[in-house]
Parts: sequence; structure tokens; C-alpha cells
Amino acid sequence: MNKKINNPVISGFYPDPTICRVGEDYYMACSSFELYPGIPVFHSKDLVHWEQLCNAMNMENGFHVEKNSMVGGVMAPTLRYYNGVFYIINANFSHKGNYIVTAKDPAGPWSPPHWLDDVPGIDASLFFDDDGKVYILGTGNVWDNGAGSMEHGIWLAEYDIQNFKMIGKPVTIFNSALRVGASPEAPHIFHVGDYYHLIIAEGGTEHYHAVMSARSRDIMGFYEGNPANPVMTHRNMGFKCPITNVGHADLVELPDGSWYAVMLASRLIAGECKNLGRETFICPVVWERDWPLFSPETGKLEWEYDAPKCLPWTEYPEKQNYYDFRKETLDDHWVCWGTPYEKFYEIKDSKLALECRRQRLDDTLRQMSMSGETSEEYFVSMLAQRQCEPDTIVTAQMSFMPREGENAGLAVIQAMNYQMHLRRVCKEGKQLLQLVAASTEYDRPPYFPGFTSTGSLEVLAECEWKAAEIILQIEIEKERFTIRYGKTKDMLDVLVLADGKRINPEKVGCMAGTIIGMYATGNGADSDNKAFFEWFEMKNQKKMPRGNEL
Repeated sequence: MNKKINNPVISGFYPDPTICRVGEDYYMACSSFELYPGIPVFHSKDLVHWEQLCNAMNMENGFHVEKNSMVGGVMAPTLRYYNGVFYIINANFSHKGNYIVTAKDPAGPWSPPHWLDDVPGIDASLFFDDDGKVYILGTGNVWDNGAGSMEHGIWLAEYDIQNFKMIGKPVTIFNSALRVGASPEAPHIFHVGDYYHLIIAEGGTEHYHAVMSARSRDIMGFYEGNPANPVMTHRNMGFKCPITNVGHADLVELPDGSWYAVMLASRLIAGECKNLGRETFICPVVWERDWPLFSPETGKLEWEYDAPKCLPWTEYPEKQNYYDFRKETLDDHWVCWGTPYEKFYEIKDSKLALECRRQRLDDTLRQMSMSGETSEEYFVSMLAQRQCEPDTIVTAQMSFMPREGENAGLAVIQAMNYQMHLRRVCKEGKQLLQLVAASTEYDRPPYFPGFTSTGSLEVLAECEWKAAEIILQIEIEKERFTIRYGKTKDMLDVLVLADGKRINPEKVGCMAGTIIGMYATGNGADSDNKAFFEWFEMKNQKKMPRGNEL
């Protein structure tokens, strides 16, 4: 029986994949937006199984992100290797814009950012040519439409990689594959045969997302669009297609000369929701008449493909799902929201203690910018993991006696402050367990000028709970949330059945995926009170979908 690659190859909120090969090893990095630490880096031997090596960005190398809408921070990295050095080029919307970090070992440590003051726009990428020359390319308002205004397009310049400076002025090499095509971005160049091939994303990262292709014999020349564009998309398959938002591809060549593409896509849940955000998928690519052909025979992203026969099948241990906090360090799957400039947790005596910090989980959203002005205030006392499957059970044992204004518990968080909190609170002297839903009304994305928002919080269910000890559980079955609580794991009562669609309306989109974790807050005031967690379990009920239902 042929061994298979199953999609997605990396499940959960791991979008914008970028890949490179070094000998027999394959490395991939993904966007992390406002999560800390940032830019997860993965390793594989067979393109089927992936292990996380590290997060490239952390406080040790000056990483700054700010908790806000979940769709800011760092996005669209490019990972490349050249002459013994790994490079990640990226844009940070919470800091000063474009930067490059380097490492001799992809597992780190990675260098502090080299800020790229001369690199305009977003989604910058590096290309190392066969003759030793290096190029940088990116997205910006560089295309003169002849009507007195500039439109989005792709620019390219030769690059001094030793000094992190452009050589000469950028040249416009492409506008868009389709006339007035929206959001041409995420460019990558590959030298295959007699042509330089340009691969870009187009159509925006939602339903109309697509992969486009162009080529030129001269790397600095204007590129000819592929007559078959888009070379990969699912936008023609309607709003009920179980794999949607397909785009943002990067390519890698295998030792036998075969090619594969990694790209982002979303699994559609309950016919309309995208809780998991944008995930990492893969498909084979062949070359016909000097053009790339994605997913030969079907032309669409499939749930599975034959595994590459030229690569050694290499499995890794399954991701840990139960944590009893006997180790005083957390593995790379744990994330905070915003760079934590103040200590907010401690692992001691097999317990995780979270402080009731002043920062709220549902703070008012702010306008995004890359002004370089930063604040150390925007983080929250929370430790979370990405939800990686549509059916997930999260359970934790907590000891916490809240005072007025404080709360702690479990939180399920999506973009734009769409959240659910299963929390212990003190209300007018009464000790309660509550399930609350947060939501936000807004009229434009936070990266557009004039952004404003109005948040609200609704108590969906509550009951009295006087003891400090409690077991909390959120069982997610697609969009059905079963909320349980009790004194022992084997005897839990149902607090409420909740509709998960409340925090996943279509307007939230899929720029971010769901994270779930433990939190504590003083809601505006620092406190010496702490929530203690004895253990945390996140079980993903992995069932690979088939057909049209998920």
C-alpha cells in the first residue's frame, strides 16, 4: 500500500507556509501574527511528518508584538538557506516593519532583527540565484496604471545580503495576473530551466484567494503571466467547498527532481465557519511547457496524495496533550498573546500559577500601524495553544478564589475579540462560575484608517460555586460547545450547550485561528491573587474528513 501525505500537513493556526530544503532536510516556517513567541519553525525528512524545532522570534532577539485584534503582528515570512546561513525575512506590524533574522542552526538561536529601512511594502522575499547574486522582492504601490495613480504590484531589486541593503532601485516586474486583480502579494522567485518563475498570491486571503504564476528569461524583466492562471484556487468551487481560501504558495524541489508546493487553506466547519483559521497544506507540482502545474490530474487541493517515494518515511513522537506541570518549562506549542514584558506566570511544585494582571482579555481594539511606536503594556496573563482539529476537548483543574473584579479560567479566542470565557468570578460578594461571550462591532479592518470598534460581553450561563477547586471543561464538536464543570473529572455537570458560531461569524474571517488556554485577569487592576492550575489537557479528536462534509 502506498504511504500517503494527509492534508493539512500542519493543522491549526499555522498560515503563510514557506519552505526550503537543505540536503535531506526540509524546513518550514509560518506566520504567528500577535502570538508570542513568534514564527514557528518546523522540520521534516519526508514532507509528511513535521516536528516543531523552535519559535524563531522571542524576547532574547528583541521580538515585540502587541495584543490587539489577533490579525496584526508578524505575517508572511520567507525562509531561505544560502551558504551555511538560514534567513527569515518578514514584516512586523507591531514594530518597525520589514526585517531579516539569521541563524546557522534552524533550531536557533536566531539573530536580532536587521531592520530594513530601504525595503517598502509588505511580504518581502529573498531569492539566491545560481550565479551567487541575491535579490529582494516584495509588494507595494509600484504599478503605474497610466491614469495618474499607482496600483499594487511586485517589485524586485538586487540585494547586498552581507550589509542588508538594496543595490540600485527597485524595478516593477509584475502587476497582477488578472486585470485589476486584487491584492497581488507574497511573491517568490524560482530559477527553473531557462526561466525565472514568479509565484504570487492574489485575490485576498479569504474565499477568492489564489496562486498565480508568471515567468521571464530575464530576472529583471517584466514577467509574462501564465495563460492557465490561477494555477491553484478553490474560489470557483463555491462557498460550501470543504477546503477553501487556498493560496499563498511556496515551492521546493526534491532530490529526484520532483516538486511540491506548500500553501495555506482553511477547512470549512459546519458549512460556514473557519474556526481553525488558515492551515498548511501541500500538493505535488510538475512542469509542463515551462509552466508549473499544481496538483496534476485534478487541479485542486486534495485531502491526500501519495507520499514522495524518494524520501525516507520518518515519524516523530505525537504532540503532548496532557500537562501536569512537573517540568518548569513549557514546550514550543505554548503561546502568549503579546510580548510579556512582565512576569505573569510561574511553574512550581507541579502547579502553574497565573497572576491576576491588570490587562483584560477583551480590551478595546486599536488601530494597527507600523509607526515603530511600541508599548510594553499590550499582553495578557494567558497561556494557550492553537486548536488543531474541529473536534477538541479542553479540560483543566484550577484552584482560585476570586475577589471582586477578578476572574480566571479557560478561554476560547478568535480574531477581533470574539471570545468565550469559562470563568470563576466574584459578583457582589457571591462566588460564581460563568460562561461569557465577548463580541465586537466594527465597520472596517483594523489596518484601515478610521478604524473604530465597540465591544460587548454577554453572560450565557452561570451557577454558584463556593469552593476554590474546580475542574473546567470545554468540549468542541465543530460548532457545538458543551461546557462542563465539577469536582472530579469523571463526574462533571453540564453548565450549558453553547453555539460556537457566536465567536466565529463570517465577518471575523480566517486571518487568525482559534487559540484555547488558561487565563487570569484583574480587569484593570494588578492583584496579588493567583489562579493555580494542577493540570491541563487538550485532546484533538483527529478524524480526517472525506467527501463534502466536515
